[in-house]
Amino acid sequence: MFARAGLLPRTLARPLYTQASYRFSTSSRIMTHSSLTEAIKEDHQEMYEYYDEYKRAKESADVDSQARWARQLTWEVARHAVGEEIVVYPLMEKHMGEQGKKLADEDRDQHQHVKELLYHLESLTAGQPEYHQTLEKVMAHLKPHNDSEEQNDLPALEPLIGAEGSKAAAAQFSRTKKFAPTRAHPSAPNKPPFETLVGLLAAPLDKLLDAFAKFPTEEMKEEAEKHQH
Repeated sequence: MFARAGLLPRTLARPLYTQASYRFSTSSRIMTHSSLTEAIKEDHQEMYEYYDEYKRAKESADVDSQARWARQLTWEVARHAVGEEIVVYPLMEKHMGEQGKKLADEDRDQHQHVKELLYHLESLTAGQPEYHQTLEKVMAHLKPHNDSEEQNDLPALEPLIGAEGSKAAAAQFSRTKKFAPTRAHPSAPNKPPFETLVGLLAAPLDKLLDAFAKFPTEEMKEEAEKHQH
């Protein structure tokens, strides 16, 4: 499941997506999903797995690993949120009428809360009680939000856009994530087209900051794969 990555630090021996079981490469392909729901659910699952690895690191008092897995989780959540805001929520507004607009606005508000928490997390140090408490708050907020998307938003949207529309939206979602910011920007707009513009401006700076950040090492990722089997 630890499959997808953007531009990770060059200090890593190999990028996050190079193991044989990984299906995604930024070199020439976009990961193919059969539906938008599949793409969103896979992202949600990766968030939970990164958090599980963070908790394992905390249980073993490995502060360095805690910081690395928390950075990986932040990276995934930030890209996922912007991908949804640019691709998914406008589809809900277009095809689901007033109910779609209401649900999309609620989802944006929930994303905003998570972005603010993740932004605060970057000011803290792994191993501190507040660091762990903040990450716990992130996940406590994300889980019901993700469940609502999977159980309410997407089942209502999918029939309206059809199988081909869903597959196309999944591809657009994956493409958008490649160029999305990798860090939380709670002060940025969360609706297109302004979010798209701000995101494209913020993304290069985020990639530069990522180059100096600590992500999971190849050995850590290989060990994490074992936990999923």
